[in-house]
Amino acid sequence: MMIVGVGVIVVTPGHPVAALLRMVVVAGAGLGLLVLRRRARPGLVAVILAALGTAAGVSGAVIAVPHLLTDGLSVRAAGSAVAAVGGLLGLGCATVMFVRTVSGWRRLLALPLIVVVGYRGYLPLGMAVYATNPPRVALGSATPGVYGLTYRDVSFASADGVVLSGWYIPSANRAALVLLPGSGSTRSSVLNHAVVLVRHGYGILMFDPRGHGRSGGRAMDFGWFGEQDITAAVTYLRQQPKLDPDRIGVLGLSMGGEEAIGALAADRRIRAVVAEGATHRVLADKTWLPEVYGIRGRIQLGVDAIAYGLADLFSGAHPPMSLGDAVVVAAPRPVLLIAGGDALDEENADTRIAARSPATVHVWVVPHAGHVAALSVSPAEWEAHVTEFLATALA
Repeated sequence: MMIVGVGVIVVTPGHPVAALLRMVVVAGAGLGLLVLRRRARPGLVAVILAALGTAAGVSGAVIAVPHLLTDGLSVRAAGSAVAAVGGLLGLGCATVMFVRTVSGWRRLLALPLIVVVGYRGYLPLGMAVYATNPPRVALGSATPGVYGLTYRDVSFASADGVVLSGWYIPSANRAALVLLPGSGSTRSSVLNHAVVLVRHGYGILMFDPRGHGRSGGRAMDFGWFGEQDITAAVTYLRQQPKLDPDRIGVLGLSMGGEEAIGALAADRRIRAVVAEGATHRVLADKTWLPEVYGIRGRIQLGVDAIAYGLADLFSGAHPPMSLGDAVVVAAPRPVLLIAGGDALDEENADTRIAARSPATVHVWVVPHAGHVAALSVSPAEWEAHVTEFLATALA
């Protein structure tokens, strides 16, 4: 029963009633341990109860807080909040049991143990649960029409049947771009970028990531569904009139940029990619951390290894290839990486991606720009760099 209960906690965090199941499992496990207390060492009982309670508390809180802020009091938010409270109560009971049963200096071991287990276990658990269970972000009120652009509402289906919703602005130069927002965003957040690109004649297809805005499906904020969704977008573009099917590129911000690089490797129909704020999708994208940060980087790699492994377990998507491998596979098709000069680790990450295929990958570091802020900080330079790159790549 204990193994089944832990399996329910770990494997089903995205199910609408999973939070309630976690609460029931933790409560049942705690009662079971208390019943068996005379047969088991009390200190061990406290440790197991603390582990289960903390797992439920972390998972419940990571789901409950953003869903409460975004959706209000939904079934998932309420259930997750109850699970979080139940987990904290379980942790409290475990703490009392530990203090009563462990005496002397051995109690002092509890604090470093909590720090180590929390950082190496529950931090990556929280990262993975959040990445696979983010709240649905609503589509903003602005449309291309607000900027005087002619557009139409469109939808198309990904290979797994998820219907994606977007806007299409027809091309005036027979070339087109798929324009992708970052995680926790919708197509509304890339309208300013669309305005600049439309000035140069490009057709633009921007759509909500799955699980956000008006797109169907379940969100995954590591972007592991990106390749198949972008492939569906490219197929849609190639069916449009007055468009050269061999002049299609992808421009993405943050998670969208990482998805674009992966799609370039997966779909030979994509001729070029501009990726701003792209840094990592899988553990292999972070192997440079010890080189820059030493022991702290090695510790972070260990945390990330657990987080990515749990995300793979929780999600219906599978981990994609690394960004460095993707640019090698995609060569000789070109990639422009845009890094914010003030954005933590973007230049470090992008220069290492470019080093894998220096003949095809160019890095532009924008001084004083934060994450995906290049257009707002240096609008003229952004327009010049991006459109000159696209004019050559999609000629």
